[in-house]
Parts: sequence; C-alpha cells; structure tokens
Amino acid sequence: MTLPIDPEALSDGDIGEKRATLRMDHEDAIEHVRETFVDAGFGVPVEFSPSELLNEKVEADRDPYYVLGACNPTIADRVLDASEKRMGGLFPCNVIVWEEEPGVQTVYHVSIMRIGRLVGLAPDDEEMDDIIAETGRLADEAFSNLDGE
Repeated sequence: MTLPIDPEALSDGDIGEKRATLRMDHEDAIEHVRETFVDAGFGVPVEFSPSELLNEKVEADRDPYYVLGACNPTIADRVLDASEKRMGGLFPCNVIVWEEEPGVQTVYHVSIMRIGRLVGLAPDDEEMDDIIAETGRLADEAFSNLDGE
C-alpha cells in the first residue's frame, strides 16, 4: 500500500505534536493534566488506562500509560459540520500520560484536526483553518500551563 503522504516529510507542526515532561507521581500527573486541560477549555469525557487493560488481559507488564480524551464541545460541533461528520472517527482529542520512570511522566498530544485534514477527513478550507487555529491555541495554552521541563 502506498501512503498518500510521506510520513518522513511531516514535521511535528504538521501533526500538531506536543510533548512535555512532568516530574511528579503518575497519578498526580494525570490529575494535573486533566485540570490543566479543563482550565484551557476542554472537557475530559473519556479516560482509560491501556497499561492496566493490557497488563490484565495479556500480561503485558507495561509501565503506567493513561489516555485522557479531551473535547471542546463547541469546536467538536463545528468540525462535525465542516467534515460532513467524518471527523467524529477521530474523536476525542487524546492526551497521553506515560511514565518514563518513577516520578517522571511524559505528556503527549497530536492534533486530530491537523491529522484529519492530512488524511482527507476534513476539508482544506477557511472554516477548517479556523478550527485548527482555535484548537491549537487551546492546546498551546494547556501545554504552557503544565509546568513541564
């Protein structure tokens, strides 16, 4: 299968990749990230621990890894209209917290809005430009308030 885009040619900015390091316990980091994203204008309607699930189901012996599904309802409503409902396939905007080592957590996020446009789920138009800019500002605000390294 030939990919429609060259992953090697993409930059962190093309996919809205953000990363921060927090020096705190894993559970404290999850709470801190949740509060920070809520303060920036996101809700967190979905949360789960893939590491707990995998450790239980397939004895994966994974270090703590947690997914917070963040969503801004106003923007989600707009992007569903802008994308003929297809962007819902990427909902919610996930923010990941994984433990690098005890007391050191990585927070990671990519922009589903940017990725949706890259793979053709969202249009290349002014409305989507506005949605990408708005979600980018919210994510930037949240990451700037994480107090990472």
